[in-house]
Formats: sequence, C-alpha cells, structure tokens
Amino acid sequence: MSINRDPFPESPIQHVSINGARLAYRTKGDPSGPLMITLHGGRGFGTHESDFKAYNKLGDSVQLVSFDFRGHGQSSPTPPYTFDQIVQDIESVRQHFIEQGDGSEKKRKFILEGGSFGGMIAQQYAITFAENVDNLILRGTAPSWHHEEEALQNLISRAPSKAPMATSEMLSKVFGAFTDDNEMRLIFFAIAPLWVDSGYNPNEGLEVARRTVYNSESHNQLYSDREKYFDFRPNLKLVTAKTLIIVGQGDWTCPPSQSEEIHRGIPDSRLVVFEGAGHFVQHEKNREVLEVVRDFLGI
Repeated sequence: MSINRDPFPESPIQHVSINGARLAYRTKGDPSGPLMITLHGGRGFGTHESDFKAYNKLGDSVQLVSFDFRGHGQSSPTPPYTFDQIVQDIESVRQHFIEQGDGSEKKRKFILEGGSFGGMIAQQYAITFAENVDNLILRGTAPSWHHEEEALQNLISRAPSKAPMATSEMLSKVFGAFTDDNEMRLIFFAIAPLWVDSGYNPNEGLEVARRTVYNSESHNQLYSDREKYFDFRPNLKLVTAKTLIIVGQGDWTCPPSQSEEIHRGIPDSRLVVFEGAGHFVQHEKNREVLEVVRDFLGI
C-alpha cells in the first residue's frame, strides 16, 4: 500500500534573531518556490497561527512563512513596539529567507499578505519597500485610523445583546490602553462574543483567553498617539505591487468601505467582497478565498 507523504510538511515553531528580537515563525512549502510572508492582526495579542492555518495549503506552490511580531505570541517581548520597527523586522525576515535559500534574485521580490492590523503594516511595508513586493494581499484592513470610531460604535451597539459584561469603558480600551496584562486578558474574554455572530462557545472562549499571550505594553505602544493616528491614503499611489484586497461583507471591525478606499488608492488593484462573511473571512470562506488567491497569484 502506497502512502502519499507531504514532501514539504509544516515546520515546528522555530526562532530567528532579527534586529535584537527573537521572532517565532513557521514555514510550509518548497524553499525554492516564491516566498510568501503573512502578517497577523491583533495589537498585543495576535499570533501567526490564524493566517498560517488559513493559507498553509498554498505550500504546494509557495514557501509560506508566518511569524509573530516582536511582543506578540512566542516572539520575545523586545521593544520598541512601533509600525516602523515591525516593517524593518519584515524586511529582515525577507532577507533571512533569501540568504537561507539559494540567494538568487528571483526571491528578492516576494508575496506579502496582511490582515487587520497586519494589513496596515503590509501597506506601510509596500509603500516603504515598494521594489521588494511582487504581490500584495490585504484582508479586512484599513488605510487609516479613521475606521476606529465606526468599529468602536459597532462594539458598543453589539455589547448589550452579545456581551452584557462589557462596559463602554472596557470597550474603549480596545483602541486605547490597558492597565496591565491581566486586565487585557479579562476584557478580551468579556468581549469575545462580539466577534461571533452565532454559536459562541464560552468554554472554548475561556480556553482561548487562558492560553493567549496578552502583552499590554506592546498593545499600548502600538495604540499610543505616535502610532495610533496613521494615514496611508496619500501614499497608496506609491504601491507598485500587483494588489488583491479581500473583505467580508459583514466585517464591522474594518468595514468594506475601508477596503474600497484602499482599492481606490492603489493603482490597478483588485477588490473582492465575500457575502456571508465577517472580519475572519479567510476562515469563514476559506475555500473561496484560496481560489481567489490562487487565481490572483497564478498558482
């Protein structure tokens, strides 16, 4: 009996020293294939796991690399926590995998994917290092901080029916500052049902809150006045990468209007809106999203 073995199995979590920090990452796919780096959302609590799970099937055609930002997940809590520093870390990760491979020029340009906060970082990278990005994929994100007011109002309006323990003071901290890691953990547990339209399981929510690494310092610095009030809209025209923008029609965190604004700003970009999906469209409509991504990348 023959057994079909994956020639490029998922790697365990590894670490690499980048700009003074130890960054946790996983890979999937052929090291000689095109390099694709994914960027997670969730300032102060997100990890590589969600996007790695969503896109690892692309490992049959690309070398997928998903990593935790500094101060997130299993990466070291090494300041500074700024947009600029994360962008520099992405560039160093790209260089690391070029050197790890054959060092050929074909990998200098790569595929960059970012969702939510990761999509904001991806926009800054694609503007700053436009010459390095071959394909840009943005999922459920925004080109400026202005989406926050609408998102906060959505949180407040949904809370009474979905998360009655959540107060307006708690909700305001999501886009502001937490007192410490414990407060951050408790508030995110209290408001977790707001991101699920139906069938929220509180026991699963408790387990997620228990095992998630919450870093209030990185969250607070990334929402400090210096970082919070970003606006890429005037510079989106500098993005030269072939760009795909995807969003769920029901995304109330980064509404489709934000993706439409990015679409208008990036020349020749493509926008795909998925009905029946929200902020986590890459999981809610995984098969359909992967079909669109494969068509976009020609793989």
